Amino acid sequence: MQPKQIKIADKDKLVIKWNDDSETTLSLKYMRDECPCAGCKGETILLRTYRPPKPQVLSPEMYKVKSIEVVGGYAIQISWKDGHNTGIYSWDYIRQLEKDQGENKSQNYKPLL
Repeated sequence: MQPKQIKIADKDKLVIKWNDDSETTLSLKYMRDECPCAGCKGETILLRTYRPPKPQVLSPEMYKVKSIEVVGGYAIQISWKDGHNTGIYSWDYIRQLEKDQGENKSQNYKPLL
């Protein structure tokens, strides 16, 4: 499934209209808190796992979008106003966030070693 339109609504929501005319609405705060990049969620390289600490300084700028770019035909990359821009949100990951948002569920990264 591919998006037809991606926009910010009410300054705190990302709305994606898909090519089947369904719509996904995600809180920008939830998206930032669940940023999939290695700096936010960690990574495993050569059987060594890096888990980053939670950010100590929270700023309102970290939940505001500077820009959104489509990456290939499979994802978006969000640049946040605090300068963070390394998270790539695939269409599948966005759909997973949509399912889990109601429970404010953190994504499971335990498969990292």
